[in-house]
Amino acid sequence: MTLLPDTWRWFPQARYGLFIHWGPYAQYERGEQVLFRERLDHTEYARAACAWQPEYFDARQWAKIAVDGGFRYAVLTTRHHDGFCLWNTATTDYSSAAQAAGRDFVSEYVEAFREAGLRIGLYYSLADWRIPAYWEGPRHDPNGWAQFRDYCHQQVRELLTNYGQIDEFWFDGSWPRNAHAWQSQELVAMMKSLQPDLLVNNRLDSIDPEEGQAEWQKGAVENAGDSKQLGDFGTPEHHITADAWRPWESCQVSTWRLWGYTRGERWRSADVLLDMLCEAASKGGNLLLNVGPQADGRIPPEFAARAEQIGDWLRVHGEAIYGCQRGDVVEFVTRGWQTRKDNDLYLILRFWDGREAMTIPGLATRVRRATLLSNGQELSVQQNDDVLTLSGLPHLPPTPLFPVIKLKGEAPFEAQPWARERLWGGNPRRMTEWARQRGNSVWADGQPR
Repeated sequence: MTLLPDTWRWFPQARYGLFIHWGPYAQYERGEQVLFRERLDHTEYARAACAWQPEYFDARQWAKIAVDGGFRYAVLTTRHHDGFCLWNTATTDYSSAAQAAGRDFVSEYVEAFREAGLRIGLYYSLADWRIPAYWEGPRHDPNGWAQFRDYCHQQVRELLTNYGQIDEFWFDGSWPRNAHAWQSQELVAMMKSLQPDLLVNNRLDSIDPEEGQAEWQKGAVENAGDSKQLGDFGTPEHHITADAWRPWESCQVSTWRLWGYTRGERWRSADVLLDMLCEAASKGGNLLLNVGPQADGRIPPEFAARAEQIGDWLRVHGEAIYGCQRGDVVEFVTRGWQTRKDNDLYLILRFWDGREAMTIPGLATRVRRATLLSNGQELSVQQNDDVLTLSGLPHLPPTPLFPVIKLKGEAPFEAQPWARERLWGGNPRRMTEWARQRGNSVWADGQPR
């Protein structure tokens, strides 16, 4: 990965962001894409959208839940694929400011979250399912397409002009057009001229038409639209996969599947959500965890409860997440995750077996000190060339979620040469000598007959 500019260093330091999918679709309580998936009548949908009045929306309450939950930044959907705008735009009257609500929700969100010390992100969908030219595209309706594309560019300009500093801009919905059709290069140039420190995601599609079309044809929806040339950060969706050449954040739902509020959706447990955060951090990336607020503007209590549990964990163990680098120093999958910071290695334990001692093979760096971060308990350390043994562990887990052991090293942690590669990877011959210590034959003692 290339060296990040100083103005972008906040992003990997933060590690944990809140994604907020909210709009008039929440009234249907069947996800954020109900208009398309159920092929609803546009006129009836627009009537409901214009009448939408979320009487309990309180941006400061949202910000408090985010702060208490340990989030460091947030990303709000300013406009989703249904085309309804949550800000006071001069480009259309199809907005929360011009219709029944009479409120600029983007302004309220930005003010409250900035006041709470959180970084500000805005999501914007290029797709607008109401507009025929979006579906026809530049080939079949060149004039209509040009007008629609300029409309989108102007809305992005508004969002980056009227609300002060925006830290992250999150595009979506470029399907099925490429970067040339969207004039993505020109769009990004305009955005950077307005806000030079802005981080822009990777969903403006490829500059290379063949490369972009290949992604669509593969049907890789989670990867389609990826722009390696224009994206400052990657956005793996519904999976946690490291991006080797730029910062990245995995966007994940807190329910089983849908982003917008859905009545009856099952919720993932706090330990599953925390596990996603720890996995992302261990791989050197961020987690952008989603919530779909209710139509009336309230955060679902199920989400608030889970966020609070994770926030409580982060208040004790946050140094193992915030600002940490990718771990994976040695084989540790049978225990949990690893993260690193300077001369410290953090062992995040997904499983607690109740044993008094734990062995960790393969560390080359000498360990000066081991602490159970969850309660401050010092652990005994014994280390030979190949194996670190920690003892004095309590029988019961010291925290309801994941305990963390902090190792203080004499230098930044490294592995023994044989332990630098994981099982089923690397040069297999590195393990030959280990096997040869037993012998060469198939007999139990390794000796020939």
